[in-house]
Amino acid sequence: MLKLVLLTISIGLCFSFGCASNPITGEEELMFDRDYHHDIKLGKEIAPHVEKELKGKIPDQALQYYINGVGHKITRLSHNPDFDFNYVAVNDKSINALALPGGRIFITKGLLAKLENESQLAGILAHETVHVVARDTENMMSKEAGMGALFVLAASQARTQGEVAAADIAMRLVESQYSREDERIADLGGMDYMFRAGYNPNGMVETMQILQKEEETNNS
Repeated sequence: MLKLVLLTISIGLCFSFGCASNPITGEEELMFDRDYHHDIKLGKEIAPHVEKELKGKIPDQALQYYINGVGHKITRLSHNPDFDFNYVAVNDKSINALALPGGRIFITKGLLAKLENESQLAGILAHETVHVVARDTENMMSKEAGMGALFVLAASQARTQGEVAAADIAMRLVESQYSREDERIADLGGMDYMFRAGYNPNGMVETMQILQKEEETNNS
């Protein structure tokens, strides 16, 4: 599952504004140069099914506009602002956020309820934005058994089969997890993005503290 409780960045980084440097270098940079049109098409196919899995969009246009606006403050400074970025708040009560190929990003009602300020929201959206730019979701799911064929089918012209495949992908994505390395890069890259967008990187650290406390409560 793409849960933010998996964030691994050190709390001490909030005091180290070296996070403003670009943490995504070397081989990761090559990801940004790939053709992203397929990602955008695939994301559009999957998005309605993921939204349905997450109990639908919260019917508050002001809230949706606000969250999308914060997200776009981040995306215009990302390594690939040409992705079809769109940030949506959904009704699911879980504490979660989810990034789809091509730029569709969901944040749950359960997670929003835990946030206390805009910097914390920006930290989460920046983290998920890095997953999009680095193509982590597509790379992760293409490695799973049978998922490569589903990706091809979901983006195909075969509408009925494509929709079935997209629905299957949506269900799997909600329960999937990134690697620790992908999460580490998203932590650091997210801090870089939010810092350059004018947000205090400590907002991400505060979010991690909130999520850590929530996890400890659930495990007690």
